Amino acid sequence: MINTYLKIIALFLISIITYSCEPNKENQVDLVVHNAKIYMVNNAFDIAEAMAIKDGKIVAIGPENEILNKYQYVAKNIIDAEKKVIYPGFIDAHCHFVGYSQNLKQVNLVGTKSFKEVIDRVKDFSDKNNTEWIIGRGWDQNDWDIKEFPTRFKLDKLFPNKPVFLTRIDGHAALANEAAFKIAKISPNTKIDGGIITYQIEQNGNSIKFNHTELTNFKSNAPKATGILIDNAIDLVSQHIPKVDNEALAESLLFAQHKLFEVGVTTVDDAGLGKDTIDLINELQQQGKLNLKVYAMISGNESNLEYYLKNGPFKTDKLSVCSFKFYADGALGSRGACLLQPYSDVLEPHHGLLIKDEAFFKKYAPLLYEKGFQMNTHCIGDSANRMILNVYADVLKGVNDKRWRIEHAQVIDGNDFEKFKKFTIIPSIQSTHATSDMYWAEERLGNERVHGAYAYQTLLQQNGIVALGTDFPVEGISPFATFYAAVVRKDAKGFPEGGFQTKDALSRKEALKGMTIWAAVANFEENEKGSLEVGKAADFIILNNDIMESNEDQILSTKVLQTFIDGINVYKRD
Repeated sequence: MINTYLKIIALFLISIITYSCEPNKENQVDLVVHNAKIYMVNNAFDIAEAMAIKDGKIVAIGPENEILNKYQYVAKNIIDAEKKVIYPGFIDAHCHFVGYSQNLKQVNLVGTKSFKEVIDRVKDFSDKNNTEWIIGRGWDQNDWDIKEFPTRFKLDKLFPNKPVFLTRIDGHAALANEAAFKIAKISPNTKIDGGIITYQIEQNGNSIKFNHTELTNFKSNAPKATGILIDNAIDLVSQHIPKVDNEALAESLLFAQHKLFEVGVTTVDDAGLGKDTIDLINELQQQGKLNLKVYAMISGNESNLEYYLKNGPFKTDKLSVCSFKFYADGALGSRGACLLQPYSDVLEPHHGLLIKDEAFFKKYAPLLYEKGFQMNTHCIGDSANRMILNVYADVLKGVNDKRWRIEHAQVIDGNDFEKFKKFTIIPSIQSTHATSDMYWAEERLGNERVHGAYAYQTLLQQNGIVALGTDFPVEGISPFATFYAAVVRKDAKGFPEGGFQTKDALSRKEALKGMTIWAAVANFEENEKGSLEVGKAADFIILNNDIMESNEDQILSTKVLQTFIDGINVYKRD
């Protein structure tokens, strides 16, 4: 009998010990990251040491001893960060992800120092690729010794039968050869609103260039198209370029995704997509192939407006479709930005141009408001910014939470800054535009007007928020370049020595917020991403350098060691 009781007691004690050794199911997680310096980017801008992640969400974050000892989280995977710095995954608040992916398979003209170099790259591409069209992008005449738009005539000799289409770096001008013009059936009788076709004549040994609107002044001199198309005129040719099939586009998107993970981007705001492309992105995400999160701005054309205004916004865990992207004007570099006063660097009065007239925006702004869509409008010049700010004001009335955005907000008249605050409008800005344009911006704008340009700190003071992006492929994809340009206001070579218009620089904390939590706010996603807090997605990156504290000359060389989306490692540096 005694032996029986002893056996029962022994079994009872063993069961207690065994139970106590089993981890509490509430403390079982998928991943624990510890021994780190984690910038939470929460309201207090706290720094944590460890975090626990389950089902793609952060379930605990704080001091090392709490995560590992007090709550005893047990994980399938444990990462010792070895004191490395961790940030929320970067959100690029304005870019062209799909366009970038396609550009990777075209002629790369970025960084060309002359039109001869453009020609050389096009010839090299043609020798290695048998394509129906030769497509390229990235030239910028402002980087050349001769800072004038190129002409098509050399391309005509090299490619008399193959269409060539080369887009300027900003996407607001393009050069096409005669073969492309023939396909598009462009003639001196072709008219286009919101765009420019340029022509030239030979007169007294000089080449005189002019726009298609001035053709009647030169009827007797046999004008020749130069091949340059600006803004809406670009579509006359681009609409004839064969579309990439879904299989090839999907391949490009997945390749581009990896490039973005390498630099720590976990969400992209693609500024202008059609329904078919949005559907493909959704399909790839649902298949688990595209892990990158996408905030898709719908291109504001008639067919997209008709479909989405009827069907409304929609959202998944990785895709948000609740905004439209419109274009008010062109770009400053191609003199298509619409200015209140004429450009300062041309003899004939030229104000730029509007892509659409004011009536178009006044028609659709109330409809978007009614249907719950965010309105995001490309505005470069001060005239375009004023027009759209006023259109927004008529609909928004006053302080609101609609989060309508001005994309770029590049040149603002001093009387218009307060409208951002009065109507709670978010400036979506790209700081590298300032350091790319600073070499010639004053020539375009004059020494007074330029001080209302790239005014990021002034814009920040309106609502206490700016959303930061790159506008890639107009600029490079690196968020570290965005951070550096916003804070230091210099280019990659350290020019200018004192920084460009540094009164409008952002602090490091402001720049980091603009690339994380403020970008999330601009996307209505601040409750799910943008900071590392309990309940939010475990989108984070591990870096080899703390850009919040390092010397400014170390920022651009920062490397991403690992990238995580929803707690899953999607990139690890070799």
